[in-house]
Amino acid sequence: MDKEYLIRKWLAEELTDPELEAFKKLDDYHMHTKILEGAQYFRASDVSEIADVDEIYAKMNYPFETVSKKRNWYQPLFKIAAALVVLIGITFFFFTNSDSAFKTMASEKRSFELPDQSEVVINSKSEIFFNENTWNDKREVNLDGEAFFKVKKGSAFDVITKDGKVTVLGTQFNVKNRDNYFEVKCFEGLVKVKTLKHDQNLPAGSALKIIDGKITFETIDLNRPQWLSNISSFKSIPFYEVINEFERQYGVRIIVKDVDTKRLFTGGFIHNDMEDGLKSITLPLDLTYTIETSNNIILRTKE
Repeated sequence: MDKEYLIRKWLAEELTDPELEAFKKLDDYHMHTKILEGAQYFRASDVSEIADVDEIYAKMNYPFETVSKKRNWYQPLFKIAAALVVLIGITFFFFTNSDSAFKTMASEKRSFELPDQSEVVINSKSEIFFNENTWNDKREVNLDGEAFFKVKKGSAFDVITKDGKVTVLGTQFNVKNRDNYFEVKCFEGLVKVKTLKHDQNLPAGSALKIIDGKITFETIDLNRPQWLSNISSFKSIPFYEVINEFERQYGVRIIVKDVDTKRLFTGGFIHNDMEDGLKSITLPLDLTYTIETSNNIILRTKE
């Protein structure tokens, strides 16, 4: 079945069920769907002339044959709209593809350099992405999870999370952004933390935490975060966050029975010996544990 015929009918939402199945089997099916998805983020601008669909694809060196211009079924208005969708979609597709992303799985850490040689280490089950093309104009990274930054001096450097933005000029700091948990620790220089409700400067040796909407401040030592040395440490942190971190570091599932997970915990665990780690988080709270399978652990209060 002709490829261009399928693409045009797909743009017009006129594919029959057999034609839709044939369209999904095209080698570049995913590229076309991504282009159209990208186009919805834009609205049309006023233009005097719009390129022909065939011309747009020809500039992409698209390998299908040109179909005759004499198509009774092809309405000029739709052709213009389809060309605009493809043109804008292609632009969006290539610009979004300029993002660089780094992601870790459970029990994995990863270090890398940003385009300005700033250093980043991301903790387990975390993700960072940034735009290399605009880096010289705007040093900005998006973070989901936890990362340590050693930033080269220069223009403003922003770390964007769903809970707040951290801005620095050149310093060392740690950002942790998990469900209902946001934490920034400054180890060198000065960082500015901005959330919906707070705007705070943090000098070296200080930390800000927002847990379940409650903000606290504390002093810290100037050593780098212990998780960089495969140790998770906590100071007056709800036990459920300790459990969450343990699951991320070991790739396991922890089930609690008759345990107050909102109880505050101070202590830590190592990342390279699961049983020793379990003892570190259970003994201080008078808990017992049972390892049922390689990925299933039960925590209980001692009887």
